[in-house]
Amino acid sequence: MTYQFPAFTRLGLGGATLLFVFAGSALPAGASPADTSRVTARPTVEEQRLDRAAPQEILRRSGFDALAPRFAHALEGSRGYAQAERSVTRHGSALWQRAVDRAQGRGPAAGDLSRGDDRPLYWARLALSRELRAWTPRFGLDDEQRGALHAALESSSRGQEDIRFPGRGMKRVLVTGFDPFTLDRDVRIGNPSGAGALALDGTMVRTAEGPARIETVIFPVRWTDFAEGTVERVLVPHLPHLDLFTTVSQGRQGRFDVERTNGAWRGGFPDNENVARTGTVPVTDPDAQPQWTSTTLPYRQLTEADTGRFPVYDNTEVTEVPAGGTQPVTRPDGPTPGSAARAGGGGDYLSNEIAYRATLLRDRAGLPKLPGGHLHTPVLQFGAANADPERGGVTDPDFERNRADIVRQVRALVQRAVSAAR
Repeated sequence: MTYQFPAFTRLGLGGATLLFVFAGSALPAGASPADTSRVTARPTVEEQRLDRAAPQEILRRSGFDALAPRFAHALEGSRGYAQAERSVTRHGSALWQRAVDRAQGRGPAAGDLSRGDDRPLYWARLALSRELRAWTPRFGLDDEQRGALHAALESSSRGQEDIRFPGRGMKRVLVTGFDPFTLDRDVRIGNPSGAGALALDGTMVRTAEGPARIETVIFPVRWTDFAEGTVERVLVPHLPHLDLFTTVSQGRQGRFDVERTNGAWRGGFPDNENVARTGTVPVTDPDAQPQWTSTTLPYRQLTEADTGRFPVYDNTEVTEVPAGGTQPVTRPDGPTPGSAARAGGGGDYLSNEIAYRATLLRDRAGLPKLPGGHLHTPVLQFGAANADPERGGVTDPDFERNRADIVRQVRALVQRAVSAAR
């Protein structure tokens, strides 16, 4: 991707990898087989970041620090796998709902961190995941069962099991967001697409043709999850019933972009597990896989409307290897016939990939008129006096204002898109 902003060489957020680490730790010295609850598994790369000062402060100042101990207590009380599975799903769903309620002003704030912050959800999910990874019940868990529990925690705490649209008479809109990413550069980072998902979930917007209900989900920033089909599992059941969908991620500084074209290429930028992947986006039926897919969002109406503080651009640029060529070429007006993708308008990271996968699903489902595509938000920035990741605080007035402005404009753009869709 060609976008340039501080310490980002790849655009967008998101890939999803249910990348589970099952470290076979030996029993502690002197422990008997009956003492297996004392055995711990190695945390993942994402989970290891929990011990840094900023994540702990974010959890404490949001009240989400209390959730992992409660979850661990519930796990210890499980008498069998079925009970453990119910407990994992219940706590994951409660985490999602608590984050949504906090973002939308319902219930006590439970801390002085601003309500619209997406980061408590991210770090609390990892805290729960680390507790689950370290838990070894007396009734025993094999790797498949433990993986299934982690998958249940992931899907329930990301809103993926909470997509519920009403019956007829109301338009249906699905919006996706992503976790924070590039956390080794600055562990304080938030993601405005995730904040937007929390603010919009279950809300309604008015259109000339009546109300529209918005449901949202958040995806992880991990290559492996996408290769394992997390996007398809979430979207396939809902696409035929939607009136509009948009995937959302963080992009350039100071602007929104409606990405016209998505490419079938992974550029290799490391994800949240510090895993890199380069090559063609892996999908089912690769022999019939196109190199490019296109947005069906009403991009002209989105770029022309006054939706907020930031300008909105129709981004048509791609990077391709032309037919018969060997070297990548940047094309400002989209791909040429027969070319191979090297970057879509949204780059070659997971934001491009989720857009590619979602629009490919639309096309393969025979839904050419379903409006759908990708929206890149501005970069969420800290105030100038708070920009140093080593010395800065976890929040500041500029950071909170920037996030609030971006989220408001995401809502306005979604409303405009569904109003313009026919």
